[in-house]
Amino acid sequence: MLPLHAGPGDQIEPFTPLRLLTAWTLEPVLLAVIMVVGGLYLYGVHRLRARGDSWSRGRTFSFVGLGLGSAVIATQSALGTYDTVLISVHMAQHMVLSMLTPLALALGAPVTLALRTLPQRPRGWLLSVLHSRVAKVLCFPLVGFVFFVLSPWALYFSGWYDATLRSAVLHDLLHLHFILVGSLFFWPLLGLDPVPGRVIYPFRLLLTFLTLPFHAFLGITIMSANRLIAEDWYTSFGRSWPPSPLRDQYIAGGLLWGSGDIVGLIFFAVLFVQWVKQSQREARREDRRLDRLEEQARRGRQPPR
Repeated sequence: MLPLHAGPGDQIEPFTPLRLLTAWTLEPVLLAVIMVVGGLYLYGVHRLRARGDSWSRGRTFSFVGLGLGSAVIATQSALGTYDTVLISVHMAQHMVLSMLTPLALALGAPVTLALRTLPQRPRGWLLSVLHSRVAKVLCFPLVGFVFFVLSPWALYFSGWYDATLRSAVLHDLLHLHFILVGSLFFWPLLGLDPVPGRVIYPFRLLLTFLTLPFHAFLGITIMSANRLIAEDWYTSFGRSWPPSPLRDQYIAGGLLWGSGDIVGLIFFAVLFVQWVKQSQREARREDRRLDRLEEQARRGRQPPR
């Protein structure tokens, strides 16, 4: 088994399909945080159902199973074991934590659950945070969009990424950064929770569509680079097993490009379906309103008895 964060001089077994399934690494701090968050969510669901209210099993599965589950896989499985050894593995981890995990967490509507189950005082604190100026700025869709598309450029083309490889604390904070930035982008656009920053659907679709070329261009830039990102770190391992460091970086760029486009298009489709359903609900409400007006007009024309 590799240490928590493998570095030069460590014994590193080749990354094989078998190792992909068996090379798990326990990171107690991250796992404890994930378990606490999951426990609080499940406790909220229990409280809601205990008083006779309903809560979608799909939302629970999205938050706990897909959201927190994907975070566990990204940080505790072979993705976490080899994320400092192969940049392609790090990139797969990056895309899970920045796209799949935040999207699944948002689908679980945890803010709505909290508002329905918290005692009066903590609920008031949460409402104060949601209505604060800081929350309104951070949740403004353009702010989340800028962080989402520009932070990877700053990470991989500066000294920040190399620093996260050499520091266990910075490495864990990078995982948290991916989830937070993804949440800032996906949460207001999805619009299931009463967070500030929700805008009309055409603007949501436009922002989602605009992320695609940014991910594609960054992926292509990494694929076509002749110099390694964090070159001193990756070449110091002296690995004798494939892929070579340059080939590994090429694979990483392809993963960033392909997975970013796939998740982006899926989210685009989700927003489009939401928009259609909202339009249908509004059309039904308008039909009912017109029916009431027509009924009132008909009664007004009837002669008195």
